[in-house]
Amino acid sequence: MKKTKTDHYTDKEALDFHSKNKPGKIEINSSKPMTTKRDLALAYSPGVAVPVQAIADNPETAYDYTSKGNLVAVISNGSAILGMGNLGALASKPVMEGKAVLFKRFADIDSIDLEIDSQDPNEIINSIKNFACSFGGINLEDIAAPDCFVIEDKLKEILDIPVFHDDQHGTAIITTAALINALNISGKSINDIKVVVNGAGASAMACTNLFKNSGVPQKNIIMVDRSGVIYRGREGLNQWKSSHANETKFRTLDEAINGADVFLGLSAKGALSKSMVKKMAKNPIIFACANPDPEITPEEIMEVRDDAIIATGRSDYPNQVNNLIGFPYVFRGALDVRAKTINEEMKVAAADAIAKLTREDVPDEVVAAMGGDRPHYGKDYIIPSTFDPRLISVIPAAVAKAAMDSGVARKNIDDFEIYKEQLKQRLNPSLTIMQGINSYIKKNQKRIVFADGEDKNTLKAAIAFKNSKLGVPILVGKKEKIKERIKEIGYNENFDIEIVNSEDTKKRKKYVNFLFEKMQREQGLLERDCDRLVRNDRVIWASCMVSCGDADGAVTGNTRRFGASFDKVTQVIDARPGEIMFGLNMVVAKGKTIFVGDTSVNEYPSSEELAEIAISSARVVKMFGFVPKVAFVSHSTFGQPLTSRTKHIKKAVEILKDKNVDFDFDGDMQPDVALNEEYKELYPFSSIVGNANILIMPGQHSAAISYKMMKSLGDTKVIGPLLIGLGQPIEIAPLRSSTSEIINLASVAAYSADVIDYKKN
Repeated sequence: MKKTKTDHYTDKEALDFHSKNKPGKIEINSSKPMTTKRDLALAYSPGVAVPVQAIADNPETAYDYTSKGNLVAVISNGSAILGMGNLGALASKPVMEGKAVLFKRFADIDSIDLEIDSQDPNEIINSIKNFACSFGGINLEDIAAPDCFVIEDKLKEILDIPVFHDDQHGTAIITTAALINALNISGKSINDIKVVVNGAGASAMACTNLFKNSGVPQKNIIMVDRSGVIYRGREGLNQWKSSHANETKFRTLDEAINGADVFLGLSAKGALSKSMVKKMAKNPIIFACANPDPEITPEEIMEVRDDAIIATGRSDYPNQVNNLIGFPYVFRGALDVRAKTINEEMKVAAADAIAKLTREDVPDEVVAAMGGDRPHYGKDYIIPSTFDPRLISVIPAAVAKAAMDSGVARKNIDDFEIYKEQLKQRLNPSLTIMQGINSYIKKNQKRIVFADGEDKNTLKAAIAFKNSKLGVPILVGKKEKIKERIKEIGYNENFDIEIVNSEDTKKRKKYVNFLFEKMQREQGLLERDCDRLVRNDRVIWASCMVSCGDADGAVTGNTRRFGASFDKVTQVIDARPGEIMFGLNMVVAKGKTIFVGDTSVNEYPSSEELAEIAISSARVVKMFGFVPKVAFVSHSTFGQPLTSRTKHIKKAVEILKDKNVDFDFDGDMQPDVALNEEYKELYPFSSIVGNANILIMPGQHSAAISYKMMKSLGDTKVIGPLLIGLGQPIEIAPLRSSTSEIINLASVAAYSADVIDYKKN
């Protein structure tokens, strides 16, 4: 099967991703309980009649009684899909669903994709006009120029909610922010610079307009399309291109670029040559934003100019111009003040906020999200990372204030500091944990063994691990069987990935000797017993590879029970000196992250073991960037009712008090008391009530039942169990884990291999 351009996955995998479980990428869930007859009566008939009448009497109350105020319509007719062209409305649906997912992921905005099967701008305008009252905002996407201009302009005229064509204005906001900072670094004034824009599509025109609104004089901008410079008097110009025409003698890009301070490319690969770059002014600013290949690569620029400030649309170069930095947060701010429109003042405010954010010192949580890098404002850092957790509080606040100041807000924000704190709470920091880990391990490549190499999900995970450049995977299994599986999932059977097994007699002898030396003393095994273990068990083989230095870490499980894999691993590898081994799961549900332990190793931990599990959990949680708050959970709360098990838990709390640990803890308490803020009034003496993010369970049975129920029944993401306390970086995936779950555990193993000293306590 044909591979995609990125080669990070095959076409079949992309189709499988979109078809697995429920087809598509979005679903609708009720935000209210729907369990009793009374609930249904309130939600529909007869209870719904009350808000219906209230909205009929005062339409503004729709924001109070419906989802309108946090609901955006993502709309396309499929006439310009992702650079693929006019493939029609229905073909655009996967992209629009993806956009809806991004709105939710980055700004907690609900959205519905609507594909309009028409190429007639008037028909599209009329369709949107008739259903727009259901939404708080309209996001137009992948609509070809010039229809996108006509549609947006008319909708902004007739509707009283924000209408935003992201292809235009999202790009404009990010490039303007980058321009502001590039000018600051190069010591140039926005009022004096000469700008050349190559490309005259929707995004190029929007960028040019925002440049002008930010201070670049009209006369200082030259726009170039496929036919050359857009100059006054040129025949065949439409009204949009005419607005960017200048009096100039230049007719080609090569002529216009001479002495230019800024080049903005929104055109095609190779449009800007090295000879053109040579002719630009001192400290040139070059934004080569064509995708997937820029107008000129940074390497080519650096061959002829070492004073250039460069941005591209690519994630593998510094300064990526990515609309994701803009559109979710612009809409967040606009919705929160019920703005009638997104005007130029709001766009400029967004660009200024992004520019200023880049100049601030980067805090630790951003460093963690960026894989350990602490970027510093300068030529290689003029735009913040898309995963910068500060974006959610900074940009919406700036946009909301600009809406209020410019008179388009229908609701005021009285205290912006409180508003910023509320924005921060909308997103959970756990969303950046795996991004940070993956960013880190990409720069510190590790060799990770995937022990169950013949299993399809494990094989997909290993291939994705390699193609995403997360590290170097090693598969354990029979070569012919693995090659057969590789063909089945859509790759060439000669896919370049290392495969090992017991046929490698040199390695086998090495591992047998290692195991014999260890196990003859501990278990009295003979050499032939060790040979049988190494030859017949892939988990034993993988564990020996890590222990003997032939790999940095491993992931196993998925094809057998956790306990069976754990028994094999611990035959080869002991606990870290002075530590207890246990399973810790990270559970993400409804914007909150909870760590649950012990989920997989100790059936009935003693009080002393519970205390040690809490100490190790706190250490791991700190490593992930959280402030640990430990609750020892039980069926009782602070001894009510008092039983033998609650005494057992209370003793663990007393042990921690005697150890003077550096984190907050309390117990015993029921899980709802630990997690629900409503209980704070009942137990004001405890700082953990309603604030816990680590739940220490009284036994493995209760821990495993709890997290598996949440995973199966709720809207919950689970990572783990992470195997804490083992003397080597090996993770065990639960039986029948998904490809993504296996990749996450492999990434954690690679990360642990680099950041944990397994020779120390």
